[in-house]
Order: sequence, then C-alpha cells, then structure tokens
Amino acid sequence: MIRKLGSGQYRLYSRKLDPKTGKRRNLGTFDSREEAERHEREVQYFKRH
Repeated sequence: MIRKLGSGQYRLYSRKLDPKTGKRRNLGTFDSREEAERHEREVQYFKRH
C-alpha cells in the first residue's frame, strides 16, 4: 500500500495492521512512485519464495 507524503515522497506500508501498534508497518520511503511500486513487487515475491 503506497501513500504520498506531504514532502512529496512515497511511503510503502504493509497491507495488514501491525498487532502490536494497531498501525500499518512502514516498509520504506522512496522518492518516486515507480521505486515504491518496484519495491512492493519485491516484497510480494519474497513473501512467497
């Protein structure tokens, strides 16, 4: 899940809520949406391999 920050950067959040905090886990901050989408695909790949 990618959200745009006020600074113009994009942050990748986990899809599920973190049970400890009740919020989504931050999986990285990127300068462009393409970078964030690429990293999200990498995360999904490693979840299954």
